[in-house]
Amino acid sequence: MKSARAKSATEAEENAIATQTSSAWEAAPKERVHARASIRAFYVTWYAVNILLIAAIIFAIYSVGWEISTRRYLKGFSDAIVPASASAEDKIESVLAWMAHGPTRLPYGPSPYVPDRDPTDTLNYDALLQVCGTATNAFINLLDTGNVPVRRLLLVDQQQNTKHVVAEVYSEGRWIIVDPAFRLMLRDAQGRTLTREDLTNPETFNAVTGKIPKYDPNYTFDRTAHIRVARIRFFGISLRDTLDRVAPSWADSPFVTLLVERESYAAVVVSILLVIFLLLARISLRWIGEHRLHLRLLRARYQFQRGVAAFFNAT
Repeated sequence: MKSARAKSATEAEENAIATQTSSAWEAAPKERVHARASIRAFYVTWYAVNILLIAAIIFAIYSVGWEISTRRYLKGFSDAIVPASASAEDKIESVLAWMAHGPTRLPYGPSPYVPDRDPTDTLNYDALLQVCGTATNAFINLLDTGNVPVRRLLLVDQQQNTKHVVAEVYSEGRWIIVDPAFRLMLRDAQGRTLTREDLTNPETFNAVTGKIPKYDPNYTFDRTAHIRVARIRFFGISLRDTLDRVAPSWADSPFVTLLVERESYAAVVVSILLVIFLLLARISLRWIGEHRLHLRLLRARYQFQRGVAAFFNAT
């Protein structure tokens, strides 16, 4: 009786082992397929990130060269127009006088249908210097090159549409208002320069702007903005809210104004941030490949050394 029970138990154990072995053999190919798919996806991502990183580095080098060229161009203008040792107000007057009475310029810009933020255009075409946005662009770029803190100021309506664009210049501890389109530094009856806060007073605003020929009385200072990130489609509002939480005064910085007003400078900042992001992505992917997938990835310096060695051996 015991022998029969023992035999039955043995057969049950053998059947269980056979079942487990069969299940393991069935599962093993699935795991291998999954592992191969993971490795394939990893290598596709790895090579894509490396290609994008190389492209970003090339773009960064190009952007730096573009910005250096633009700075040299602006410095040539600034040295000829802006007195290096003058006060901020004297530098403002020098730039405005050049804009109002400068040499003969080409009548129209490269394209009247495309917003132009290239100072090599806004400084040289008369039509662009007559429009408030591009006139302010030229003014900001020249004054920034003259080492004076300056930022743009948008006068907006209730729907946040821009009515007019002026500049704020930091002088003697105050951000004073300059209107490059009208070639004016706004002053009161006593000759004192005015700030945005001063011009929110209707009496002050009417007294100052009422004397300016063809000045639109709708260009009021009750609603203003330095930059409108919310206009960016899909994520503009969320980006603005995030920036407001992280750095509440981010929009007041002249650095942000320069990003908008000089394309070459914006390209440098974007390309450097892109290179940093892709470098971090590459480091993270390498860690995943070596520690999770147990792959052996050659270091970039070894690949470079092998490439150089292969080149010289071939020659």
